[in-house]
Amino acid sequence: MKIATLILGMGFACSLSAFAGGELRYGVEAEYPPFESRNSAGELEGFDIDLGNAVCKAAELKCSWVEGAFDALIPGLAAKKFDAINSAMNITDQRRKSIDFTQPIYRIPSQLVGKNGSAVQATADGLKGKTIGVLQGSIQETYAKAHWEPKGVTVVSYKDQNMAWADLLNGRIDASLVMSAAGQAGFLSKPQGKGFGFIGAPVVDDAILGSRIGFGLRKGDEATKRQLDAAIDKIRADGTITRLAAKYFPGIDVSVK
Repeated sequence: MKIATLILGMGFACSLSAFAGGELRYGVEAEYPPFESRNSAGELEGFDIDLGNAVCKAAELKCSWVEGAFDALIPGLAAKKFDAINSAMNITDQRRKSIDFTQPIYRIPSQLVGKNGSAVQATADGLKGKTIGVLQGSIQETYAKAHWEPKGVTVVSYKDQNMAWADLLNGRIDASLVMSAAGQAGFLSKPQGKGFGFIGAPVVDDAILGSRIGFGLRKGDEATKRQLDAAIDKIRADGTITRLAAKYFPGIDVSVK
C-alpha cells in the first residue's frame, strides 16, 4: 500500500511540471525584431520574448533563453540544448517531420520588401533576373527556392535578417522576403527604411509557409506539450496575446483562424 501511494505521488509530482527545477529553456534566434532582438542594454526583447515570459508565468515556471542561428534551432532542440523553440517558427508539414509543436499561437503573413517605384513584382515572372534576400533556414528561404529560383531568380540566404537589410540598402539585393511584421518593425519603420515598402500582396503556400506559429517541441514530448498548451490557453483567454500583438504588430490581425 505504501509503495502504491509513493508511486502515485511521484506520478502526480511529475504531472505538475515537465521541466527539471521548474525551468523552461527556450531556444531563440535573437536577430529578428520585433519578434526577438537585443536592446541597447543587451537585454532580450520583442513579441516572442514577452510571449514566452507570459507562458512561463501562466505555467508557474522560470524562463531561460538559449541563443543560436535560426537554422540551428531544430538540431539544438533535438540535442536537448533547450526545451522549446520560441522564435516565430511557422508550423509546416516539413518541420513536423523533425519536431512536434504546441497548439498554434498566432499567425503573420510573409511579404516582399523592396524599393518604392522599382520594377520588382512579387511573382516569379516579376522577379526574373532579380536577387532576393532571405533568412537562412526560414520558410521564406524554402518558398523562394521552390517558387522563384527555378524561374531565374537569384536567392541569397543570410545568417540574420539585419545582413539582408544592409545588402538591400547598398543595392546588392533587389528585395527581401520576410514576415510582414519583421519587415515593418525591423526595417520600414526605421530611418533607413525610407523609400522602401511592401511589394504586392503576401505570398501564399500553406504547405511551405504554413499559416500559424507555435513553439517547436521534441518529437513525442507529450508532457511538455500538455503543460505549454494549457498555459497558452490561459494567456489567450485573459487577452495577453491580443495585448502583445497590439503593442508589437499594430494593425495586423494575428489571431489564429
